[in-house]
Amino acid sequence: MRARDAAELVRLPAALTVPGDTLCAAATTGWPLGRRTWALPVASTCLYWAGMALNDYADRDLDRDERPERPIPSGRVRPEEALALAAGLTGAGLGVAAYAGGRTALRVAVPLAAAVWTYDLAAKSTRAGPAVMAAARGLDVLLGAGGRWRPAALPCLAVTVHTAAVTGLSRGEVHGASPAAAYTALVGTAASAGVAAVPRWRRWSSSSASSAATSWSSSSSVSSRSARVARWAGAGLAGAYAAVVGRSQAAAASNPDAATVRSATGSGVRGIIMLQSALAARAGAPGLAAGLLAAGPVARLASKVVSPT
Repeated sequence: MRARDAAELVRLPAALTVPGDTLCAAATTGWPLGRRTWALPVASTCLYWAGMALNDYADRDLDRDERPERPIPSGRVRPEEALALAAGLTGAGLGVAAYAGGRTALRVAVPLAAAVWTYDLAAKSTRAGPAVMAAARGLDVLLGAGGRWRPAALPCLAVTVHTAAVTGLSRGEVHGASPAAAYTALVGTAASAGVAAVPRWRRWSSSSASSAATSWSSSSSVSSRSARVARWAGAGLAGAYAAVVGRSQAAAASNPDAATVRSATGSGVRGIIMLQSALAARAGAPGLAAGLLAAGPVARLASKVVSPT
């Protein structure tokens, strides 16, 4: 398997949308895993790529008709190679998660991996598909919480709703969707933006963040003035997310043909970066928010080389 074909198989640029899941949860909960927190995005990315490779393995017969240019139907990657890559990446993801957070992390990472495999092999074509995918992404957020589930609940909710909305609409990428599907996605985007913009949800994490404050994570403890700036930054980023993703979904609602739906799906896949940035800013981590936001243009440019969907 050539590197270029492997990159296309796992939809390499889409991985830029993953690190923000665990990092925004870690910021919200006061960085409970300390320096090992930064291993969690690696674990998440491995599991994400595993799901992408497994997706093409599961869809290999369908892709012969609908997407013959994909690596497996075009003959560039053998099905057994894709399956082996998915299994290897899953094992790597679980191993890195165990290194970062031990048994606590594995309590989330194992169900997350199970959700990924369930979606690709069983649930994707069923009505439960969007819910299973959304559950996987929500678990990815909780992976960064270090066992502090309650303060991470609202970031988890925002990402879960966003994922359900985008996944539901993505079903029309080949043959088009219904206006109702696009409007449903639009409502989901508005709801996620609303959660990210809520001015009081940081109170959920205040006790956890204060108890976990260390010299390494002291930047998470912000002054009153900085907190106001963070709130406004979070609200602004949430609004930008709603505008960018919502605009493409509104276009799909007006004209739900396959090309427009694909464009809206791509916008939704990349748009989660703005949502994660808003959540990080709300958690009092503007530096993290800026870093995540910088991944957006990179993902957009990379998607012109390798499709993220």
